[in-house]
Amino acid sequence: MGISNPLNMLAQGEEIYKLIPQRPPIVMVDKLISAEDKKTVSGFSINKDNIFVSEGVLREPGIIENIAQSAALGVGYVCSKNNEAVPIGFIGAITNLQIMKLPEVNTELLTEIFIEYEVLGATLIRSKVFCEKNLIAQAEMKIFLKINS
Repeated sequence: MGISNPLNMLAQGEEIYKLIPQRPPIVMVDKLISAEDKKTVSGFSINKDNIFVSEGVLREPGIIENIAQSAALGVGYVCSKNNEAVPIGFIGAITNLQIMKLPEVNTELLTEIFIEYEVLGATLIRSKVFCEKNLIAQAEMKIFLKINS
């Protein structure tokens, strides 16, 4: 599928580390394609050395972590633009998780995050994960942020 033109990307490669609290080997995003008011789109290239790869595919925990980090990427981008510290997020709940297919090594994920609502320090997101233009996973997550002081 190939991710869109790198010149239009908001962040990629090591720039991502400024926007999320995770560090290798647990980083499951490598491109910030877009970040709008209620929607974030990330990309991730799956390589054979990934900690969540087994038998040539990215396993379920890697997909779940990709979703959570894609949400964190959007928050981190907004915080960075506002010269604020990037907060640490905690998954409070995962609901309606469907993984239709495990993506293979040497493919790319395109993950869309939609903020459904934010209330009392919790954010509910809806996600869709695509590989080779096919929907392979979706879920809702309730995420809590630890605001750095």
